[in-house]
Amino acid sequence: MNIHEYQAKAVLKSFGAPVANGVPVLSEDEIEAAVNALPGPLWVVKSQIHAGGRGKGKFIEAAAGEKGGVRLGFSKDEAIAHAKAMLGNHLVTAQTSAEGKQVNRLYIEDGADISRELYLSMLVDRATGQIAFVASTEGGMDIEEVAHETPEKILTLPVGDGVDAADAEKLCDALKLEGKAREDGMKLFPILYKAFTEKDMAMLEINPLIVMDSGDLRVLDAKVSFDGNALFRHPDIMELRDTTEEDEKEIEASEWDLAYIALDGTIGCMVNGAGLAMATMDIIKLYGEEPANFCDVGGGANAEKVAAAFKIIMKDPAVKGILVNIFGGIMKCDVIAEGVIQAVKETNLAVPLVVRLEGTNVDEGKEILANSGMNIIPANDLDDAAKKIVEAVRA
Repeated sequence: MNIHEYQAKAVLKSFGAPVANGVPVLSEDEIEAAVNALPGPLWVVKSQIHAGGRGKGKFIEAAAGEKGGVRLGFSKDEAIAHAKAMLGNHLVTAQTSAEGKQVNRLYIEDGADISRELYLSMLVDRATGQIAFVASTEGGMDIEEVAHETPEKILTLPVGDGVDAADAEKLCDALKLEGKAREDGMKLFPILYKAFTEKDMAMLEINPLIVMDSGDLRVLDAKVSFDGNALFRHPDIMELRDTTEEDEKEIEASEWDLAYIALDGTIGCMVNGAGLAMATMDIIKLYGEEPANFCDVGGGANAEKVAAAFKIIMKDPAVKGILVNIFGGIMKCDVIAEGVIQAVKETNLAVPLVVRLEGTNVDEGKEILANSGMNIIPANDLDDAAKKIVEAVRA
């Protein structure tokens, strides 16, 4: 689960991380009070959407202007004008679709005198099974270019059961922190580790982490995502969820305990098992098409759950065909077949459907599909299924 920048900063501040004072804005009526609550002389007005690259983003609506999703106000009136121009309009960034995301929330915070911009993030390093820091002196909006062109400027440091003094020194050295900034870094890195582990974060990114003219460190931006499997332990974090930033199909899928992720392709995929889902999407791409989603119904789904997954896939208007690829273990192929038929009937399916079944009760499942009287294309194996669905959507 992702949260907004202002929420991430509040979480980090509760652990003792240095962040600027700021006020979230959820409606136009709150703008003037938010600006007046901060002393100035510089106000930073930030669009709050679940996507990066806001500073370089552009609004679709002409009324919003062309200054991007993060703007500086050098007076109260200018800050208020920026906020009114941005709120409610659609911001397009490198991480959104062409339609962009509507800005329903803003964050207005104190400005800062920036001496240096650094990059710092934390994630779970799957190779080592440890939490790792990623640090670079090249912070700011172009960190992706740094990673591509000068990867030697990025340090990855796995840490064990906490950040000890030696780990903190390595991070300070990597970020070239001296004096007051180094003192702040030695305190900050253990704080971030504590926040990461206690709140079951999956990713924490601070870009930029700044050294101010005064020598102090400050978290200038923060992006946090949480392990969805651990959210039951954190009702306070669950309260931060903003469903307006999520795909409606993904929200509905979560209610059915389905693993569904919307993608940009044209072939809907329904499988059981994450590995099988990845293989299915890969082979669709191999034959020249793109998957429209990742949908894993799990190992113990019943016909009703399968039908629900099918309906969710069909809510995507970009879907031109569906590939059902099931390896029956705990889940039986005849149950899948019954769910598919139920869903086809209820959705009045008008796009090609290819079904590949293998495993427990596979003969019974194939017989159910064959006797359904519906236009369902059977496949013998995954390669055969991919070829058939690609041919069908291109016909």
